[in-house]
Amino acid sequence: MRDNSSLRSILQNTGWLLTGKGVGAVLSLFYLAIVTRTLGPVGFGLFSLILSAAQTIGIIISFETWQIIVRYGQEYVPSGDHEKFGRLFFFCIALDLCGAIVGSLIAMAVAFLLGPELGLTNDMAVQATLFSMVMLLTIRSTPTGILRLFDRFDAGAFAETMVPVGRMIGALAVWLTGPSISGFLIAWAGAELLCAVAYWYLALKTIRERTGRLSGRRFLTARHDQPEILRYLVATNISTSVSGATRHLAVLLVGGFVGPASAGLYRLANQLSASLTKIAGLLSKSIFAELVKVRANADAESLRALFSRASLLAIITGILIAIIVVFIGKPLLLLLAGPEYEAAYPLLVLLGIAAAIDLIGVTYEPLLMATGRMNWSVKIRLFNAVLLVVILTILLPRFGTIGAAIATLAVAVVGLLLMGRAAKRAALQAG
Repeated sequence: MRDNSSLRSILQNTGWLLTGKGVGAVLSLFYLAIVTRTLGPVGFGLFSLILSAAQTIGIIISFETWQIIVRYGQEYVPSGDHEKFGRLFFFCIALDLCGAIVGSLIAMAVAFLLGPELGLTNDMAVQATLFSMVMLLTIRSTPTGILRLFDRFDAGAFAETMVPVGRMIGALAVWLTGPSISGFLIAWAGAELLCAVAYWYLALKTIRERTGRLSGRRFLTARHDQPEILRYLVATNISTSVSGATRHLAVLLVGGFVGPASAGLYRLANQLSASLTKIAGLLSKSIFAELVKVRANADAESLRALFSRASLLAIITGILIAIIVVFIGKPLLLLLAGPEYEAAYPLLVLLGIAAAIDLIGVTYEPLLMATGRMNWSVKIRLFNAVLLVVILTILLPRFGTIGAAIATLAVAVVGLLLMGRAAKRAALQAG
């Protein structure tokens, strides 16, 4: 049956992604231990604020070009229309570059205008700007789409391991030569560059093997080849930006309201919970790629069957991970960062449960995107973002970091209910 093979494909592709992320999860325990223990709560807090600011800007200005490659490449590659595929490929590269340039200018403005509010000196603002530029210019969304389009999740897994490997090597070098925020920023930037190089090498190699050399002539006409491409780009950008930026926004708000040390505690808890629930994002990427294939090549009943099976898998996994977070979270936290960070455990529990809830609903948004209901996803994401800011504004001044974690958990529950209702409606209407 088609839905059985599709589910196997999702599990296989997720397995490849987990190979890369599994390496990253193990290494992250070591390099996080080095950073937290050598910088201390305040130093790690400042480091966290710079990282969160750079990642927030990157998420807001970037387009999910990998989804464009996967969605429309399914039409061009099987039919052998390499001319249109070439235009699509170079169109996505141009979008990535434009986003990186705009983001670099925004990063500079944010670092110098808001830096003092977050406790950054002028020297640190310069470092934050340069770090953000490297993060933004190490473009890898388009090559990621190429590898996923051609089911080269194994190659993507290898490229993804370059980030934790690079960070581990860099963290050790900084530790041995003298720990500093500047040193760790350089190490993290180098890891991003290494990962981007690996992605581009593997993607270009895959293109040569599968389609031959692609031409970028008249690449701007890609928007005429697919008239809805701009609407799809805007929808995916808004949805991803709102979802991703709100995760880092909480760190920045904690830093602004409570201080760098508290921001460091919050980010540490957030990062640990995210590591334990990394499977959510991996499942989402695999599910989206497979739903697009089923949508293009099979009937609506197969789409609904695949959605139901993948949803059941996500629910079981989410519940198991929530249990793991509660029972091994504290020992892991103390082993990693030491007793100075024990106050982060309640945050870890709340954020871990919130991430597990996100995992339970991981099939919902890919279904909405694959069936053309991008606007539903965008509306829900925007509503959740506004709700999070409102709750954070109310709870942060009164309860500090624990208030931020409660706000994140509350919004995760609301998002699950709204996305679930929308996805089930989309599944019923698919035809």
